[in-house]
Parts: sequence; C-alpha cells; structure tokens
Amino acid sequence: MMNNNPNKLDPQQLVAEFKDIPPMPNVMVKALSVIKNPSTGIAELAKIMQVDQAIATKALSLVNSAFYGFRQQITSINKALVVLGMMKAKNIIMSLALKQMMTAQGSRELWEHSIKCAVAAELLAKEYKVINPDDAFVIGFLHDIGKMLLNVKNPLKYSKVRYLASQGNIDLVEVEDAQFGTNHCVLGALVSKKWQLPVILTNCIRYHHDPVHSSLPSVCGIVYCADRLVQNNMPTPLLDPKVMSKIDFTINDPVALRETILAKATIFLKEMAGP
Repeated sequence: MMNNNPNKLDPQQLVAEFKDIPPMPNVMVKALSVIKNPSTGIAELAKIMQVDQAIATKALSLVNSAFYGFRQQITSINKALVVLGMMKAKNIIMSLALKQMMTAQGSRELWEHSIKCAVAAELLAKEYKVINPDDAFVIGFLHDIGKMLLNVKNPLKYSKVRYLASQGNIDLVEVEDAQFGTNHCVLGALVSKKWQLPVILTNCIRYHHDPVHSSLPSVCGIVYCADRLVQNNMPTPLLDPKVMSKIDFTINDPVALRETILAKATIFLKEMAGP
C-alpha cells in the first residue's frame, strides 16, 4: 500500500525536483505518430524501423524466434509487420528504443524486469480479457519507468533503497517515500503525462503497487500481478489476497504461471540481447 508520508512533495514540487524528465526517444515518437494516423500504414512503419538497423535486425530475430512461433522464415521488415500487425511492431520498437535509456539512467536489471513484466501483462490480458493484450504489454513495460528519475537524482541513495527493500518483506514504495519523499509510481505517472501517453497507462503506472485505489482496479491488477509474478525473489505472499479480492479475475496457481511467464520472457530477452 502507499505510504502516507507527510514529507511527500506536492505535484508542483515534484516537477521542480525532478525537472529532467527525459524526452521520448525519437524513433518511438515517429512510430506512435504513424500508428495514430489512420492514413498511414505498414509501409511507413517499415521505413522508420529500417532507418535504425539495430531495431530492424533484432525485430526480425524476435519474429523468427520461438516467442511467436511462426512456421515460415520471415526475411523482411515489411513481411514481419504484416504477420505481427502494427501494435505488436510498435511494442517491439518501444522495447528496443527505450533499452538504452533504461539501462543508462536506471540499470540493465530495470530493462530486463520491464520486459518480463510486459510479457507477463500481455499473457494475463489474453487469459483474463481485462484489457487489450497489446496495451497490457505497453503498460507492463513502462510500469517502473519512474525508477529512472530516482536513480538519476541520487544513484547512491537509490542503491540503498533497493538494498533495504530486498532485505525484508518491505514494499519498495515505502522505502522510496522514506528516502526521497516520493516514489517511482508517482514519478512514472509524471513521465507518462509528459510523453502524452493514454490516461489508462498513466493510471496503471501510478497505482500498480496499489490497484485497489485505482479507478480501474482490475486493469491495474493485471500490472500488479505481472510485476509480482516476475520478481527475482518471490514476494510473500506472491499475490496479496486483499488485493486479489478487489479485482475481477482469479489466478489459481500463480507459481506455475510464474514459470510459464519467465520461460516465455527468457526467449524475448535472448533475442533482444546485445548492445
């Protein structure tokens, strides 16, 4: 649950304290612009991907991997986009476009966790039909983006935060609030607003540790579950019964589901590996 820390900064103070919110990577801006424009199509998106050879190469590698399981070898970006569809292609572009930013301003661990959570959220959305799976992937991938701001502001202090949270069954948000006067959920929502992302995404980023207080508890619950299911050290309990009682789906065997998700995410990460 969110910690009611009296030292928390108000929104205006937050903007002042964390004024260096990074801009959205240019290739991601272009891809989103193409997808939002009904008069454009796959050819335009293919051109954007082909300009960035690293994204094009890794996208083809992923499309031909066991992650998607297509029978036929796909050798061109245009064909890859046809079989994937615009939204899945956008998700691949986002995953790769933000990799450098996340690893430089956060850590490689942050990027890898974000991929795992994206894969988990997509799988959960397919299973429980609470939200479009492609949208769930985006929300899962971006849920922890506020951690970059805390790490950039004070890397040593944030390293201490991560250590303290790892030592016991203490919610990371509580430790962040105690050390910084704010937390990655609040800051992540600020990033989402600056990037002009959909309101539903901002809401889920803001409340993914506390879906009960979201206006969309079940949608936010998808990200809550995904986040906890892919933690390196399983939380106790893995899924909080108090939270699960407030959302519209039930996970009967979360441990088995965790193994399925991690196996699928490992394939994605393998294909995305490298600089």
